Amino acid sequence: MKIIFSNLIIHNIILRKKRLLKATFLSIIVFSFTFSQENNITESIDTLKVDKKVKDPLLLDNVKYDASDSIIINQKDNKISLYNNAKIVYGDIELTSGLIILDYKKNEVYAGRISDNEGNLSQYPVFTQGGNTVNPDSIKYNFDNQKALIWNSKSEENGMNVLSKLTKRQNDSVYFLKDGKVTTGGNLQGGETEDADYYFRIRKGKLVPGGKIITGFTNLYISDVPTPIGLPFAYFPSQETKEEAGFIIPNINESNKRGYSFQNGGYYLPISQYLDFTILGDYYTNGSYGVNLSSQYKKRYKYTGNFSIRYENLINGERGLPDYSKSTIYNVRWTHSKDSKASPYSTLSASVNFGSSDYFRQSVNQLNTPNFLNNNLSSSVSYTKTFPGDAGIRLSLTTSMSQNTQSKEVNITLPTFTLNSSRFYPFAKKGGQKKGIIQNINLQYSSRGENRAILADSLLFQKGMFDNAKNGIMHSIPITSNFKAFKHFSISAGGNYEETWVFKTKKYNDYSQENGVVEEEVKGFDRFMKYNFNASVGTTIYGLVNFKPESNIQSIRHTIKPNISYSNMPSFEQYYDSYIIDAEGNTAEYTRFKDGLFGI
Repeated sequence: MKIIFSNLIIHNIILRKKRLLKATFLSIIVFSFTFSQENNITESIDTLKVDKKVKDPLLLDNVKYDASDSIIINQKDNKISLYNNAKIVYGDIELTSGLIILDYKKNEVYAGRISDNEGNLSQYPVFTQGGNTVNPDSIKYNFDNQKALIWNSKSEENGMNVLSKLTKRQNDSVYFLKDGKVTTGGNLQGGETEDADYYFRIRKGKLVPGGKIITGFTNLYISDVPTPIGLPFAYFPSQETKEEAGFIIPNINESNKRGYSFQNGGYYLPISQYLDFTILGDYYTNGSYGVNLSSQYKKRYKYTGNFSIRYENLINGERGLPDYSKSTIYNVRWTHSKDSKASPYSTLSASVNFGSSDYFRQSVNQLNTPNFLNNNLSSSVSYTKTFPGDAGIRLSLTTSMSQNTQSKEVNITLPTFTLNSSRFYPFAKKGGQKKGIIQNINLQYSSRGENRAILADSLLFQKGMFDNAKNGIMHSIPITSNFKAFKHFSISAGGNYEETWVFKTKKYNDYSQENGVVEEEVKGFDRFMKYNFNASVGTTIYGLVNFKPESNIQSIRHTIKPNISYSNMPSFEQYYDSYIIDAEGNTAEYTRFKDGLFGI
């Protein structure tokens, strides 16, 4: 094993850039040193057993890998080296680390930490398979037999934190531990030390994820001080309770209008460890009924959320009598949030709550009673994406809706689109000093698009709900530059260009005796632009007046900052038209872009 790692060291020193050598060399040395030191542990925890028969190489098409700094493929040694924010996904296995080396001939992967310029180690490996997650200092894993050697592993098992200096993974359900700790306290997130006030020390043990921990001799440590409280062997049982499907017993109530009722009875179904499903129903003896479908989902380090939809068919009074009425109400709710660890460059969040305006007032389900006075419902779904790079481009999509249950009016924006870039210098060298008016030219770009409508809730999700909507897209590009002239003068110049796109305009026909003035709506793409520019010249003049030595005042300093500026914004008369407003031939001006979202 030491020879293999020596070859890896030479390979990385030759091919990798100088600034990467320190971290790579350190991580590989950790592997080599650890292998040589742990050869004397026991026969059962010595090394990874590899069959002597020729193995099929990994199907690289099924392996997804990425790194933010470098990816080096060595076809001679059949290795792929990933550095800085390295990540490998293969089936249900996900491995992230500062350094990952994939040997696709032996079907093995090595992962370890990297060091910064000050020598501090960071980017600890995170190994996830199924619902099990391990946070070690370094790891070696074989894809064929699914065995692994793990150094300084940290994992959480049903409320217990398990730490081990050396762990051998036999398979996905059995781990052998050596020199470990079991505690209900402490911090598992990186670092060389753990802050547990107490723990049970494990010399040798066996761990079954989600099941149990069986150890040999163990004793209690308090603040790293051993106590005489010990056992020749110990068994740490699992506190995990597996959720099972089953019936939900309903509540029995009585209503003056609907008779006896059975509320919130149904069935619970745990579909998987990430998702469940619940169906609840209400029944009233006068024929009214309600159905509620709900689901919760969660994936660690990825996302979490829940969804529910409720429908009620309500009957009041007796059929044939004057007070008889029948109505249907519904309500939809959805919440979703994305874990920032899943992707640092994108976010997705949702908070949705909409339905019939009379839902909370008419529903007699006991779960809705506290919301009887709720007059406003609001919903929003937003997605943002940042593209790394000098331009700093950021994309955002947002949908929002507010609903007043008294006026039954809905204000909906579907969608709002924004695209922005950071300020950049197109004519300057990257990282160099900017000189003169050309190199100091800098600009930004931003655009915003909206589709907004105000409508009655009865038109929600019906054909024509956006017939009266206002929409448009506005682009904006500000440009500025500043420079020195004649050593003493500071000159700045700039401007702003805006262009607005619309999809509906207005048209006024001339006055007629029969119809008067008629306003028409013209559908189709149209645009208008606006721009302005400005410039200023300034300097600073200093003056000093000295007094006689015997004076109480030694000197007075004057500062004068003269400045001349000029700005111009055209009026753009070309976007205005005139029409006859009365029988006498009087005219008035108007712009076809009136009532737009982004002005005129």
